[in-house]
Amino acid sequence: MSSRMGGTPIMVMNQQVQRETGRKAQMSNIAAGKAVSEIIRTTLGPRSMLKMLLDPMGGIVMTNDGNSILREVDVSHPAAKSMIELSRAQDEEVGDGTTSVIVLAGEYLNLAAPLLERQLHPTTICNGYLKALDDAVATLNKVSRPVDMADTEELTRLVQACTGTKFISQFSDMLIQLSLDAVKTVFLDDGGRKELDIKRYAKVEKIAGGSLEDSRVLKGVMINKDLVHAKMRRRIEKPRVLLLDCTLEYKKNESQTNIEMTDDQAWEELLRQEEEAVKEVCSEIIAFSPDVVVTEKGVSDLAQHYLVKAGISVLRRVRKTDNNRIARACGATIVNRTGEIQERDIGTGCGLFECTKIGDEWFTWFVDCDAPKACSVVLRGANKDVLNEVERNLGDAMNVLRTIYLDPRVVPGGGATEMAIAHALVAGSKTQEPELAGPYRAAGAALEVIPRTLLENCGADIIRVLTQLRAKHASGTNVTWGIDGEKGKLADMSELGVWEPYAVKAQTIKTAVETAAMLLRIDEIVSGTHKKDKKRAPMQQQGAPDEGGDDPRADA
Repeated sequence: MSSRMGGTPIMVMNQQVQRETGRKAQMSNIAAGKAVSEIIRTTLGPRSMLKMLLDPMGGIVMTNDGNSILREVDVSHPAAKSMIELSRAQDEEVGDGTTSVIVLAGEYLNLAAPLLERQLHPTTICNGYLKALDDAVATLNKVSRPVDMADTEELTRLVQACTGTKFISQFSDMLIQLSLDAVKTVFLDDGGRKELDIKRYAKVEKIAGGSLEDSRVLKGVMINKDLVHAKMRRRIEKPRVLLLDCTLEYKKNESQTNIEMTDDQAWEELLRQEEEAVKEVCSEIIAFSPDVVVTEKGVSDLAQHYLVKAGISVLRRVRKTDNNRIARACGATIVNRTGEIQERDIGTGCGLFECTKIGDEWFTWFVDCDAPKACSVVLRGANKDVLNEVERNLGDAMNVLRTIYLDPRVVPGGGATEMAIAHALVAGSKTQEPELAGPYRAAGAALEVIPRTLLENCGADIIRVLTQLRAKHASGTNVTWGIDGEKGKLADMSELGVWEPYAVKAQTIKTAVETAAMLLRIDEIVSGTHKKDKKRAPMQQQGAPDEGGDDPRADA
């Protein structure tokens, strides 16, 4: 950037910096958004293709999940990075629609290009898009209907619509049952306050070997741990479970400590005191006669000796998250000091404690719990690639159910909702102000990309079928008509049983429009910003004073 003063150009910005301004920057962002959406466009719908990606470590990822693909793709353009973040946000918020949101955002950017060429200001385009978004949400509310949460068949059909487009669609019945069992186990309705924390309390454990049909949801928790001593009991029915967050060893000092002794008796006294401390800790535990002790810290050999004599089985160095799940499943309370143990802290809700070996590894099971509010989903499969993909698909299915439990409304799938909103927006554009009419109409036309992509991916006659679908929606009564993604023909989604959660669809449209509006507002891209001199950096880390400032050590 230069400014002219008295005929002499004054350089303000570093000449090494690369800059794109105005129309060039906007077209660059539109091209980047379109490129990202083209990457995953073929992964939409039941006839979707898979992508095989090689990660930097040499591992292979095979998936058609939009978020998983874009997570592995390395891009340099800032607008493309923003689009990839969009997919991640969608996955964390509602768990589904990660491909749709990218395809939709790419189309919104693509349709803004001709508007920019007609010299429309980006702010005007954004205003038109955002006004259309408000009307789109109003139309979405009209076409939605409530769900009966007690009707398992309807919930099954909902998850079927999500998993039918995934890699494991042939095992979708089994997957739906797993996700339903897991979500029902974890769901907590406490006086109107709904809590459904799948990430924390529904852990997926992958064990290679066996077949996918062997997968199941446990009425309890499984962890990949073995007992600390070979003589401890490996099977206990109706165990009393004690959970600890402290070490079963003598206390070590936090900092380095040196002890000087004048004779060997003092050394023996020190050892005796250490043993006494461990014995006291064990006696405090044994006083409550638990059958199983689980601790997040270490267990010394001496403590193992005392606990084996008392017939107590011990697990050590269990992760905090696993300990929390065991606490929810067994009804136990995690105790921080052995001196504070009370009878009510002991968990008695577990039906069976068992240690078994699968393959080369030992697994510990806390199962047959009375009212478990946490569970483990055990997945079996041929190899780790299949297991990873099944885990991703199961995560999507559970997220869809979570969304439905928290907002029990659904809208027609198969592009029917998008077509209904597109028709409403195109019709509504005639009543808008002249400068907003173009962007408002484009916001409606962009939504047609979803049914168009579904038709592309199953090799149908796109123009003919899409025209038929427009004609169906023109009357305004056939809002449930969409594309049968398997056959590439028109179908009534209410008869086909393809419904999608309202929250997923609303989040998809809102996120796509807002991201497109944000990227269109960018009128300058500056890359290669100035970095600090590498030679000075180490000196500053060593505490060297900055130039022109006081020495920070002077105050010490």
